[in-house]
Amino acid sequence: MTAEAHYLDALEALDAENREEALKHARKAVKLDPEHADAWRVISDASLPGSRLQPTLKQAASSLSAAKKVVALQPDDLAMWVRGGRLLSDELGLYMDALQWWQDARHHAPEEVTPIVEQAAILADMGLYGEASDRLQSIFDENMDLATTQYARVARLHQMCQLASEQPSSEHFKPWEKHHDGWEAIKMRMNKPPISESKIFLLITTPILMLEVIMAPQLFGSGFGGFCLTSLLILTTVIFGMRISRRWFQRLNRPAFNLLRAMDFETATGYVVIPEEIRISKLFMFILSRRPPAFQDRMLKIVDAKETFKGDWKPKLPNFSSHISDEAPFWEEEQDEELTSFEEE
Repeated sequence: MTAEAHYLDALEALDAENREEALKHARKAVKLDPEHADAWRVISDASLPGSRLQPTLKQAASSLSAAKKVVALQPDDLAMWVRGGRLLSDELGLYMDALQWWQDARHHAPEEVTPIVEQAAILADMGLYGEASDRLQSIFDENMDLATTQYARVARLHQMCQLASEQPSSEHFKPWEKHHDGWEAIKMRMNKPPISESKIFLLITTPILMLEVIMAPQLFGSGFGGFCLTSLLILTTVIFGMRISRRWFQRLNRPAFNLLRAMDFETATGYVVIPEEIRISKLFMFILSRRPPAFQDRMLKIVDAKETFKGDWKPKLPNFSSHISDEAPFWEEEQDEELTSFEEE
């Protein structure tokens, strides 16, 4: 059979949700024709589980390897760039690699705003607010068009960076600093799970609302006018309670957010920074249980390796202007890629 015949069989199997059969035929297709981009795309699709299911470490790595092949053969395939970026950051926790991945995407889609937004989100998650703010500002400096669905996310990132800029940089938790005050805050809360915003809202507003309902007839009287005034008072209380709950949610759960950033640092760099007493705590287990399976597997492998960095650590960020110069993206510089997991099998 030809590579195209195997590809068509793989496509048919994938449509029938038979992913193992699709992988079998697609791998035969790329073995006969290593530059069959469509077959590599099927491998990337079939390596992932069905809808609403999260991939394992092996599945995510296999899908990512195939996505790299696709963008190397068809650099204008934005869907594969998006998939690779999401796998790197959301599933595998490889944030530094994801930053470079999105920068490489800019070489082939310099007018596309998605890579910049994704880079800003990653930088903000890592506490690099200044760099994240610069990424967001470049959207307006380059006069790029924002999709309607991206306005809310950009506005939220901009507000986060603006609030962070008003605080001293020493307050920004840096997991690579062993004596940062954030570690003490984590230790104080490590035996308690995070508190939800809805629970805070109920604790704050429920007593007030009950008091308003009891006192409203005496204050506003009965009738339609009293009903309108009571409704307005309740609405005002709810809005006020939501704002207060959001602030308290951020303050009370700051240790949890700091620990989340420390976990992201470990998966991004491969270095262990979280102390053992925190790693076995209720807070750590609560957060880890809500991360994707591939993320959990990578973190366990990193912990088993027990590799720590020596001296001061500084983030190695990509050249965000490389798409303007003649600098080649990483997959053009490194042609001798390691064998993917499915090739090794």
